[in-house]
Amino acid sequence: MDDEKKQQALLFVINPISGDIDKEELEEDIKAICKQHGIACAIYKTTGEKDKEHIREKLNATKYDGVFAIGGDGTVSIVASLLIGTTTPLGIIPLGSGNGLSKDLHVPQDTEEALVLIHRHVIRNIDTVSLNGVPSIHLSDLGFNALVVHKFCEGGTRGPGSYAWIAMQEYLGYAPKFYRIETDKEVFEGEAFMVTIANANAFGTNANINPNGILNDGRFEICLIEPFPKTAGISILYKLYTDSIDTSVYSRRLSCKSATIYNIDHEVMHIDGEPIDLGDTIKVDIHPRSLKVILPLPEDEE
Repeated sequence: MDDEKKQQALLFVINPISGDIDKEELEEDIKAICKQHGIACAIYKTTGEKDKEHIREKLNATKYDGVFAIGGDGTVSIVASLLIGTTTPLGIIPLGSGNGLSKDLHVPQDTEEALVLIHRHVIRNIDTVSLNGVPSIHLSDLGFNALVVHKFCEGGTRGPGSYAWIAMQEYLGYAPKFYRIETDKEVFEGEAFMVTIANANAFGTNANINPNGILNDGRFEICLIEPFPKTAGISILYKLYTDSIDTSVYSRRLSCKSATIYNIDHEVMHIDGEPIDLGDTIKVDIHPRSLKVILPLPEDEE
């Protein structure tokens, strides 16, 4: 169904420094599309200073029919966290280096195609996860990848090349860490190279850690890469990028509705690509169908 007639007002949250695109021209395109379709348009540009508070103020002051996050995963995470449990849907115009959630939602990665969502779309509900009360929309993890994310965020260079370079530097010297994981169905205790709490499928790098994950099934997956010989690294990487990690003898998956992760070695972690310290005990819960998202029209409805 086309929701064009229902929409009266949209808020666009633009990260001015994300992506390789002229944001002023993009802003004019957004205004033109909204004008053409009779949609009231408001724009907020992030500054890195109290953005979440400022966006919340706008949401409290005005009833929007949707909020579009225009930027990378960080921008999406900020906006999404404010919309969980509300009737206001999240839209994404992906302009980051990873764009993980938008890819798993099948949002067009081409900007012109993504802008069509402003006036032609459907709205669906997806699950969200919380870790010690902190929302996670996409993927969070501990261990090797989280360490790389931390180093990546500390560096001054963005893009997949920089991420890959950091990963190569850290790989040979990284030792698996010890975890205890208690879910509503089973217990895992042992070492792991990385532990991923997955509400979706693939990282923004397109490494698919959870190929069969469903965003609205009322469950999340804890995906483990268990200790492996360094010589097996290429094979594991290949399986991650060919959606076949489940065939690896070093891969293990715990499907659950709740879990407690004991981060015994106090490894670093990230939530949706943002480094965070949640301490040694991490309580994970699913919140079924708690976030509305704006998606492309199915082919049979176009």
